[in-house]
Parts: sequence; C-alpha cells; structure tokens
Amino acid sequence: MNLWKIVGGVLGGAVILAIGLLIGHFGISKNSTPEWVKEISQDVDEAFITEFMKEVDNKKIENNLRELSQKPHLATTQGDEALVKMILERWKDKDYGLDDAKEERYDVYLSFPDKNNPNNVKVLLPNGEEPFQSLLTEKNLHGNDQSDSEVIKPYAAYAPKGNPKGKLVYANQGKWSDFEYLSTKMNLTGTIAIVRYGGAGRSTKTINAAQFGVVGVIVYTDPKDINDGNANPSQTYPSSWYMPPSGVERGSYTEDFGDLLTFFSPAKNYTYRIKESEIKGIPPIPTQPIGFEDAKALICQLTGSAAPEAWQGSLGCTYNLGPGFTAAGTFNDGDVQVNVYNYQEIKSSANVMGIIRGSVEPDRYVMYGNHRDSWVHGAIDPSSGTAVMLEITRVLGTKVKQGKWRPRRSIIFGSWGAEEFGLIGSTEFAEDYYSKLRDRTAAYINVDISVFANATLRAQGTPPVQDVIFKATKQVQAPISPSLSVYDNWIRYFNRSSSIYGKVIPQLGTLGAGSDYAPFLHYLGITCMDFAYTYDRSKTSARIYPAYHTAYDTFDYAAKFIDPGFTSHQTVARTAGNVLLRLSDSLIIPLAPLDYWETLDTYYKEAEKNLQTALNERLIHLEPLKTAVDRYKRAAEALNTKIKDLKATEETPLMIRMINDQLMLLERAFINHHAMAQPYFSHVIWAPRSYSVTTFPGLANAYSKAVSSQLQKDWDQVHHQLTIAIQAVDNAASTLETAASI
Repeated sequence: MNLWKIVGGVLGGAVILAIGLLIGHFGISKNSTPEWVKEISQDVDEAFITEFMKEVDNKKIENNLRELSQKPHLATTQGDEALVKMILERWKDKDYGLDDAKEERYDVYLSFPDKNNPNNVKVLLPNGEEPFQSLLTEKNLHGNDQSDSEVIKPYAAYAPKGNPKGKLVYANQGKWSDFEYLSTKMNLTGTIAIVRYGGAGRSTKTINAAQFGVVGVIVYTDPKDINDGNANPSQTYPSSWYMPPSGVERGSYTEDFGDLLTFFSPAKNYTYRIKESEIKGIPPIPTQPIGFEDAKALICQLTGSAAPEAWQGSLGCTYNLGPGFTAAGTFNDGDVQVNVYNYQEIKSSANVMGIIRGSVEPDRYVMYGNHRDSWVHGAIDPSSGTAVMLEITRVLGTKVKQGKWRPRRSIIFGSWGAEEFGLIGSTEFAEDYYSKLRDRTAAYINVDISVFANATLRAQGTPPVQDVIFKATKQVQAPISPSLSVYDNWIRYFNRSSSIYGKVIPQLGTLGAGSDYAPFLHYLGITCMDFAYTYDRSKTSARIYPAYHTAYDTFDYAAKFIDPGFTSHQTVARTAGNVLLRLSDSLIIPLAPLDYWETLDTYYKEAEKNLQTALNERLIHLEPLKTAVDRYKRAAEALNTKIKDLKATEETPLMIRMINDQLMLLERAFINHHAMAQPYFSHVIWAPRSYSVTTFPGLANAYSKAVSSQLQKDWDQVHHQLTIAIQAVDNAASTLETAASI
C-alpha cells in the first residue's frame, strides 16, 4: 500500500474532525466539554516517555550494529540491497513493526572505481623504472574485515579517469590561499599536487588546483590531523583507535548535494537530466586518495624550500614544497603519475520509509532519518545511527502493535540511500514530496553517526529546538554516572551564556550540510536537529574519528574503541527518542520561537559592529533590520504568553491546531529560493557564509565581495542582500504575530 495514500486517506477524517471541533467550540458549553474532546486534548504522557527510555536496550543496539556492519554496503551494491530487505522486514514485523513500510526508489548518478583496473599513484623514473606504487588496498589487520571481496578499493567518487603525470608539489590543504602561496614560489602548470584532508572540501581542493594549472591531485590524511601525531603502526589500530598507516579516507568529491543530473526534480525514469558535461562542482582533473604510509614515501623525498611551519605535519620529516624529488633520494628526477579508472553509472537506489500514523493530527509529520549506505563496513558511519533508529522503532512499534500507544502526529522514519555520494536519497525524497513535506512537517530529527566517541552529547539544530532538547537531556542519564544527566555532562564540554535563559546553557551547534538534514533545512525550511555522542576535545585534536571512511570502520573497531558496552549508543537513542515523543505527542508542538531572537540579535550586532560604517558611506542603512529584529522579539514574547495562557485554560483543539501551524511554519519564513547562489541553499539564516563576520550569510558574502572589488554593482548586491534579510525577519515576525493574535 502506498505510504502517502495511507496518510492522505486519513485527511477526510481530519476534515470531519475540524467540523466537529467548530461545533464543539461554538455550540457546547465550556462546562459540558464532551469526553472525546478531552481525549484529543491530552498532552504528552511523561510516564510513557520514562517507560520508553527504560526499554531502550544497549544489547539490542549492539546486535543491530553487528548485523548492519557484517558486510560492506556501498550504495546500490548487494550489501546495500540486503539491508533494504532487512529494514523492510523489521518495519513490517507483526509483533514490533510499524503501521506500514515501503521502498522509494530513485535512478541516481553514481561513480565507482573499476574493480579490474585499480586506481593508483606511481613514481616513474626517466629510465622507465617504477620504484613506487601506492597500495591498491588497505592492509588486513583484523580477521577478514579488510580483505572481504566487496571492500571497495580507495577512490575519489566523481573524479574523472585519466593518467596525468608531472613533478610533485606539496600544497598543504589545497585551499585557494595555499595554491596562491605556492604559485609565488614556482610555476604550477603541469604539476601533480599532494594535499591533505581538512581546510577545504574534497572537491574544492581539486577545483582550486586545476585553476592554477595542476593536472592531477593526490589526497591523504596526515596523522597530525587525525591521529594526534601518532604514525607508528604500533600506536594505531588494532592497538588503538588511531588510523593505521595504510588507511585511506574515501569520499564523494562534489560541492552540491542531491543527484547531479536532476537538480530540483526527483531522479525518476521520466525525469529530464542534464548532460554529464554540464555538471559543476566535481573534480576537473584525476584525483586519488592514498594512506599516509604512501604519502610519507612521496613527501619525505620532495626537494625545494621547506613548507611554512603551519603546513608541516607528522610524517617524521621536513615537508618541502617541491617541485620534484631530491637528487639524493631513490626517486631522483622522477615524475608522479595519478592513474584513475573511475566510471559513472545511473543506478536504482532505495530509501526505506516507515510510518506510525498519528491519532489526532495524522496530516502533521515528525520525521526521523538516518542514511544506510557506507563506503565499506560503515560500523560508525552510518550504522551506529541505523542501529539506534532500529531500536527506537522496535520499542515504539511494539507499543503500537500491542495497542498501548499511538502518537498525536504521524511519525515518518527514513533509511536514506546513497547519502555518501552527496545526500542523494534524502534530497530526492525532499524533491519528490516537496509540497507535502513543506506544508505538513513539524520537525526533522537526524542521527547519522550516533557515536563518534563516548565523552558527551553533541547536539546541533536550529534555535527553536533548543528548549525541547534541554528538557529531554535533563531526563536522560549520562552513561558515565547514574547521578549525572546528559544535560549536566553536556554543559561541561559545550556551553555559552544566554540572555534569554539568563545563565550558562549547553551550546547547541549549528547545522551545515554534512548529513541528511540539509535538504529539509536548506531547501524546505523544516526545523531540524542532529544528535551524536562525541569525544573530549581537550584530549584529542582529531578532525573526526580516525577510522572515518576507511576499511577499518568495523564492528570490532566500534566495540573496542568507540563505545564498549554500547551505553553511549543507548544514551543517544534515549535522547533522540525522548525528543521524538515530545514533538509527536505534545499538545502544543514544543518549539521555542523566542530562542531564534538571540541568533537574529547577534547577527544584527555583528553587522552593526563590522559593516555599518562602510554601509552608511554608501547610504545603505541597517536601521530597518534592527526594527525587524525588535519586532520579531515582541512577536515571540507575545506568542509565549499566548501559549502559557492556553495551557492554563480548556481551549478547543482547533485553537491548539492554529497555534501549532504557526510554530511549524516559522522556519519556512526564512526560506528564499532566489536569494543565494548555490542550489538548494535557500535559508537566509543558515546558508553557507564565506566571510568571517558572523551575520546574515547573504549580506556577509556580498559585503566581502564589494569591499574587495569596490564595484558599484557589488555594493548594489549588498543592498539587495540586506533587503532579503530584513524581509525574512519581518516575515518570521508576521508569522508569529498571526499566531499570537488568534
């Protein structure tokens, strides 16, 4: 049965309900409220939340993870399809399944390495000898994990095939400024650049390189950035959590997200596709990742002057810039050749969607998602999140099957496909159901990597979710101590002062575009959040957990070094599940619009401090923005008062519904599909910002460009972006005023 037909089928009932509510409101005495009206006016059941959290089982999460990570499951491969079947079976189980589950398939453009012709990096000497070739696979260090025939060999997805060769240069992180600096030291035309991860996006490194004449790129992970400097095999996995010398970080080399051929349309068999030659944001030159063991062999023989101190890493030698190798080394006057044999293919990728139908507002959705596909075994990324999601659905599904519980609003679960290639499954779903999701979704919860490490919670989201997350984390016990809440533990690691709360509170992180929340936030304007447990940054400077995107991200790695006992997984499940129940079951959706004011006020003050003088000189004034921000605060405060008054009286459910719609639609007020240059980034508050000043991103980026160029057309764009920001804040205030004046 079609998942959306189920939801659509209940809308008739919702209409009848609304008529009944109107009759009840105008025709029934307040002192004789019918029992059925009282029943549908029930608030969230705190006892049920407590019961849910008790039933979340760390052993079941552990078993989930063992099964999920048993085999490699790159998107659309046999391993991925096996998990599609497994998740469907669980969500359709007669004892603990959901109301319904189905596949949603899209025909998406993916990139793969040639199994029969592995990518590699070589050193070629003038006499024809090849003294060096990079490892074709990572070394097998535990059981058969790394030697499984389905382990995808290291590659840069979407990098073009080719065999360029040239003198090697070291270009630090591949940032534009790095290549600018190098270009002052040498002619980069025809060279091969070796760069390390970090500092710039994967694809951005290659695009920067090509613009300076570089013909091929090699990427590696420096132990300084991932291993706290530890490079000796005895210091790395399987002896610790650090990346082994042969470990290679795979990844998608794209700047945009979603299917690359079908922007703004779902990738179906009938969909118009652009030409492959029209794709932007992917590597223009052959690119290949290697392990730091191989990178050491290349970098430590480079000639030329020493790289700046900030460019030095932990390979045990001085990093020189090149070009080419020192005459004293074994590579002498050799060239480096990058051999890439990738191919592209349109393949069918599945999302698995599950639903628990709402009892009162079935046409309002709370979504919970996690991607399923991985580069190899993917125990941490993403199976730690899938293991948590499956435990949440087991507990809730059991209650539904037993007739003991049903949420007020519908809950939609998504196991997204092909996320690793650029958030493809979630983006295609957002495009496919654009109108329905935009008009009906109250919030989206994302749990991708649920546990990076086991020190503390890391929560990210838009400001309205802050309060409900605080409430949930105060109720969940931290795994390190039965007397310590997740909230109290969290505030020790990430905190800030809040003018609204009048005290120090945990720091809610902001959302970029690193996981499947991106299309829902940036394109649809849905309130989003993301949960994970993470590490103590005072004890490690690792850019991310060290086995990230390598063949060492296995169950053994997770069980020994990430979360022994799986209690941090359990804590994330309890926290995310607590928030899910509050969003889906509370009478009034627990979103706090006043919390947005702190962000808006900070943005305004930063603009006033850093931009105002130059703007005034060009008769561009910030005062209307201040007026809009002040208006927003008044509207949010008035709505808070309205909500408090509603909770103290026996108002009709129709009044509650009207308030809830305004809370749900607040985030949409900040969406402007014509404001930003990058596809899908339509959120005026959270779009990417390239300028260092923390203010409205469109305004910041336009100002930076205008200051650099001093062209009138660029200053006109500053005025235009300021107008967009003012309009967005005014629209948000107006949305709240509508609710406050009902």
